[in-house]
Amino acid sequence: MQLGFDRLIEAMDSLAQDFDEEVIAQTGKGNYQPRNMTARDAIAPGEFETLVQRCILVVSHAGIGSVLTAQRFGKPIVLMPRRATLGEHRNDHQLATARKLDGRSGIEIAMDESELAAAIGRGLDGKDIVAGVSPSVRELHRSIANFIETGRL
Repeated sequence: MQLGFDRLIEAMDSLAQDFDEEVIAQTGKGNYQPRNMTARDAIAPGEFETLVQRCILVVSHAGIGSVLTAQRFGKPIVLMPRRATLGEHRNDHQLATARKLDGRSGIEIAMDESELAAAIGRGLDGKDIVAGVSPSVRELHRSIANFIETGRL
């Protein structure tokens, strides 16, 4: 995560105290310091993949790389888009991404922090999505994610 996303990190920190599972956050260059979850500025790509494999749910900004990684490992994901009007990004492409992905299997949308707890609840109630993804689609996701991460085909 290059940019901080304090709005999401603070909302997750508030919710994390109620979870029985460990919550690990990649905070980027934000200013908010979480108290109820393990926070790291950055997580290396290989370690991130390991964490996604072990997790029961991913909560993320509405970045397509996060979506592809979650789907590659069959994990449900909750997306909360950054907003340009709040200085979280240069434009509102993440709002467009969230709207486009809304309703897809294994993807829950929280348009803002007031919707986050409910979206997490829906995501936790869902099953791993790997069963609904064909092997060829998983391979395509793997290839695209590899290209995004390494620049190589």
